[in-house]
Amino acid sequence: METQLAIPGMALGQASKLTSGPGTHLFNDQVWASISGPYSTSEAPVVSNNAAKRKCLKTISVIRDATTSIATNAPTSNILPAVDSIVLARVTRINPRQATVAILVVDGAVCADSFQGLIRVQDIRATEKDKVKVVESFRPGDVVRAVVISLGDQSNYYLSTARNELGVVMAKSDAGNDMAPASWKEMVDVRTGAKEARKVAKPF
Repeated sequence: METQLAIPGMALGQASKLTSGPGTHLFNDQVWASISGPYSTSEAPVVSNNAAKRKCLKTISVIRDATTSIATNAPTSNILPAVDSIVLARVTRINPRQATVAILVVDGAVCADSFQGLIRVQDIRATEKDKVKVVESFRPGDVVRAVVISLGDQSNYYLSTARNELGVVMAKSDAGNDMAPASWKEMVDVRTGAKEARKVAKPF
């Protein structure tokens, strides 16, 4: 069994070759990581239920690891966010005008100290901006992939999720379960099937 590290939104393989196990989800015929942690494929194959393409598939799973960074096992760094940097940030609080986040990863490097950022309501989506609501896009605790659009003031970096690949990459449902993308504006509880509104990042 080979073990490697997965990050949320990471493609793990084609659904035609692998079965989705714990910590993963299916989207667009691919198996994606739902959480961060070591992932591995099982030695014992699972037989596909598809009668037309009956074959043996291995199961791939991600195991949550408390000692693993939220996004990557890269060494910590004192790198500072810059305009156009891609960041991973955890939502700390929301209000009708903006979401406040703690920036944890900058361009793939884990920050030694978190930086505070803001995602303003007008920077959440590229279209239908007049219909955007912060509470329907993010919830406290969500992990968001975003781009830095301004260095802002001395306290905050201004971020945007107004691209298809940007938005929520990891979230917990109201019931406390992991969630997987259901569409560009909804995520689904992997246990109960309940859907909740989010600004979802399209997986890479």
